[in-house]
Amino acid sequence: MAAKIVRGIVSERSRGPIASTRQLARIVAGAKGNREKIDPATRVFQALRIEVNQELVALSRFLAAAAQHLNARGRLAVIAYHSLEDRIVKDAFRRESGVCLCPPRLPHCVCGARRILTVLTRRPVTPSESERHSNPRSRSARLRVAERIAPAEP
Repeated sequence: MAAKIVRGIVSERSRGPIASTRQLARIVAGAKGNREKIDPATRVFQALRIEVNQELVALSRFLAAAAQHLNARGRLAVIAYHSLEDRIVKDAFRRESGVCLCPPRLPHCVCGARRILTVLTRRPVTPSESERHSNPRSRSARLRVAERIAPAEP
């Protein structure tokens, strides 16, 4: 719905600058409609925050560094609140757990996959129904945990 939202923003800016987040939220709601339980502007504001703060880049850097700095048998637990974060965590854990990332057609591994972590949560741990009821903000939380299996190299 990005194109429709952009058209709404451009149309509104032709009347004057957008002065508040509430005004922007109304524009987004007008473009998206109210088909979901969650406010239509929620994802748009989340996307803006993620891009402005470069949160996904920072998460990728953190995970790469954290895996290298864990002590032997140290554990790394990460809670992701949306699918983009969860995908980055899952891929980072997979990469550090020695899963070969080479194309299947290659006769042998050339990516140099080294096993550093073992993933303790095969699937993400999600909040129970009672947790979601008592804490609605937990609805999208996904917990993944990995453990260092080799000592950190000097």
